[in-house]
Amino acid sequence: MNAPDATPASAAPQSRPPRRLGALRVSAMGLGCMGMTFAYGERDDAESLATIDRARTLGITFLDTAEMYGPFTNEELVGRAIAGRRDDFVIATKFGITFDSQNSADLRSRGLDGSPENARRAADASLKRLGIDTIDLFYQHRRDPAVPIEETVGGMAELVKAGKVRHLGLSEVGAETIRRAHAVHPIAAVQSEYSLWERGVEASVLPTLRELGIGFVAYSPLGRGFLTGAVTGTADLVATDYRRHDPRFGAGNAERNAAAIAIIRSVADKHGATPAQIALAWVLAQGDDVVPIPGTKRRTRLEENAGALAITLDADDLARLDGIAAGIVGERYAPAGMAMLDR
Repeated sequence: MNAPDATPASAAPQSRPPRRLGALRVSAMGLGCMGMTFAYGERDDAESLATIDRARTLGITFLDTAEMYGPFTNEELVGRAIAGRRDDFVIATKFGITFDSQNSADLRSRGLDGSPENARRAADASLKRLGIDTIDLFYQHRRDPAVPIEETVGGMAELVKAGKVRHLGLSEVGAETIRRAHAVHPIAAVQSEYSLWERGVEASVLPTLRELGIGFVAYSPLGRGFLTGAVTGTADLVATDYRRHDPRFGAGNAERNAAAIAIIRSVADKHGATPAQIALAWVLAQGDDVVPIPGTKRRTRLEENAGALAITLDADDLARLDGIAAGIVGERYAPAGMAMLDR
């Protein structure tokens, strides 16, 4: 049996069939590209480009980006990665968060703009940066309370009619917003944080999505790295890492939240897997309409994550893992970030 923290030297192409997000078919696991240019320390473009290339060979072809990641630089990097092979990938990007381009990492400098005019502007700019003619999945990144969701989705629907966007999505929205949006135009997917330590969508969001036939995309399925056991608190992070402001990584909370790692490791030992693979296998087990998008900028981590696709958790595993969330302390974001969530 492998040691629980061992990183597989290689990973075979994914063994799970594609999953559906509404009418959109995507790989069972996606790749979150944010950290390649934003939030998690220094860039390494060569390694990031190699990581996206490796993802393609592993069958992980659903790429997630956004205009605000950088800002703008993440879409540009993804555009470089997919140049000449557009049809090999499903591309998702997001609009709706505004920012001071000189201080994009400061939540206090951000606002929201869900106007149809901003949707059109953002889509055109994203298409140019990505170097593509059509965005496969276009999300509103955060709901703008100043603009009725019907107006926002109506503007997004015009982009579908114009052929600039194929499918529409929403991020971090509640059940009522989902219903109102879906009544205007079919919503393919809703993206929210979901993991062993964050299960808030289970009460009303997931049941609503399943009633309406909408898929779910789980971001931060590794708890921003905490659930892998590789990060135990802010002392492990470089000065530019935004997790230094994440309440769950802060002093006191991190020590209490570390109890989750012991449970995950015990299940990992049973499967000869790593904690990251078990955390992802748990998300994958929550339904064929759930697609995790773990983020990384390194091939070794990507290959490790891909190994989760070969793991099947049994009822005992799931029962042991399901209790983790109850012991987690700390909000998901600092106050400014929490204020941008629609519940």
